[in-house]
Amino acid sequence: MVTIPLILFWLGTPALLAVAFIVGYLVLATRRIASEAERAVPATGRFLELGRHRIHYVEQGQGRPILFIHGLGGQLHHFRHTLFSHLDGDFRLVALDRPGSGYSARPADFQGSLTEQAEVIAHFIEALGLEKPLVVGHSFGGAVALTLALAHPQAISGLVLLSPLTHLEDHLRPEFRSLYVRSSLLRHVLAQTIWVPATLKFAQRTLAFVFGPQEPTEDYATGAGGLVGLRPRHIYATSADLVAIERDLGAIEARYEEITLPVGLLFGTADRVLDPDMHGKPLAGRIGNFDMELVAGLGHMPQFIEPRRVEAMIRRIAERSFATPAGTTH
Repeated sequence: MVTIPLILFWLGTPALLAVAFIVGYLVLATRRIASEAERAVPATGRFLELGRHRIHYVEQGQGRPILFIHGLGGQLHHFRHTLFSHLDGDFRLVALDRPGSGYSARPADFQGSLTEQAEVIAHFIEALGLEKPLVVGHSFGGAVALTLALAHPQAISGLVLLSPLTHLEDHLRPEFRSLYVRSSLLRHVLAQTIWVPATLKFAQRTLAFVFGPQEPTEDYATGAGGLVGLRPRHIYATSADLVAIERDLGAIEARYEEITLPVGLLFGTADRVLDPDMHGKPLAGRIGNFDMELVAGLGHMPQFIEPRRVEAMIRRIAERSFATPAGTTH
């Protein structure tokens, strides 16, 4: 006589096998995509050990230092590819992969909060011997730069913020919901299975959202390092950083009046990722030494679409920031 549990076992076995097959296929697909991405865009910079962090960075040029901090899901090529050739004749340019992004490694217990990220970057500035750099931050990197200016004002000379995240939003945008995973265990499982193939499948839609209303640059995948994002560790860090925004951005935005360093902000009026009315214009009344430029019709990626305009902003703020000789305080 066949028992009910045995019947359920035989009925359930095909389903379990199907699930195991799908999971196995996704794991293999993820590894294949990540391996191809690493061959297409390998690590090209140097590595700096900072405690349990291993930071990947590139450096070019000579002169007073400028440090570049990329946004959520980005990596150092967002600046090396777009701006270095415009500025390396006059400045020492350094761009890093934030902890966990690109080819930088982060310890398992690193949550990715703005305060934690700013702390790592402050140690990076000290370890690399950067003498009070001007810091350029894009998008999420703008929030990190602002946090750095509040937590370590003595370590830097000024800020340039490109399409920055500056205020905590009430609702999560639909475009980011698939990455908002609070469980680190589930985040790890998704990074090893679903996220990488899904990111590849919907890449064109994502780029249209990020770059719009402009078209993505033709060499974004390789020259600008876009393929680096198709790796489990990178996408895991992107999700963790997204979740961690709410931990301290509210407290940070309450302190912007304390910033006395020169600050420049460049924002596109057609930005689809961050609203300049919320994340740009309010800073004008809160930071004293402030220069704001709103560019009509520009989207979220000014360093790609308007590199000369970004260069002009950087040079303008650098002139103010570096007005005092290296080695002195403001």
